[in-house]
Amino acid sequence: MNEKEKRILVIDDEPQILRLLKVSLSVHGYEVYEANTADEGLKKINGTKPDLIVLDLGLPDLDGIDVLTKVRESSKVPVVVLTAREHENDKVLAFDLGADDYVTKPFGMGELLARIRNALRHSYDISDEEILKFGNITIDLENREVRTNSNLIKLTPTEYQLLTLLAQNKGKILTHHQLLSTIWGPHTDSNSHYLRIYIGQLRKKLEHDPSEPIHIINEPGVGYKLV
Repeated sequence: MNEKEKRILVIDDEPQILRLLKVSLSVHGYEVYEANTADEGLKKINGTKPDLIVLDLGLPDLDGIDVLTKVRESSKVPVVVLTAREHENDKVLAFDLGADDYVTKPFGMGELLARIRNALRHSYDISDEEILKFGNITIDLENREVRTNSNLIKLTPTEYQLLTLLAQNKGKILTHHQLLSTIWGPHTDSNSHYLRIYIGQLRKKLEHDPSEPIHIINEPGVGYKLV
């Protein structure tokens, strides 16, 4: 599907934001649908089958976090949160519940467009791919082999599990809680030092300069992503 066929649903109760996004996204070739309440937005998700949702958290009838929860109960559609909430806890919660990106108001249209393109680019399911590539890093899922510049890299089972989890969500931030609970089981948030240790070990084995990583990226206070 090319960009001109992409459908974007904007759920926001600010008329000026809706007008701005309607014009700007339409100019860039997107088909834009609007909703100014959570109830209307949830109905339009079913009716329009959008390729991406831009979601405000401060809706009048239902908190945007609850909307995100409802969306994720039945859909993997990319969701870019657009909100005035800047608190780190709000951002972590949104990512924990499945948001693909988080943009705070006021925002630059260029930045939002770039984040929309990025979320759309990574929205397809790559879980069935056998070979994943990130720069000079190659992950062979079938043979459980990882190479840099064709050199085989020995990883521990936990290092491999962490790397493949990041790879299968490439470009998307996975929170500390998501990573810890998936790999070490639920109720392991108090063992976050495990995560720092294994991320550090992966960087030493895979990054050209572990102190300036270009593939395994940290989002301070939130989590990590593989790019």
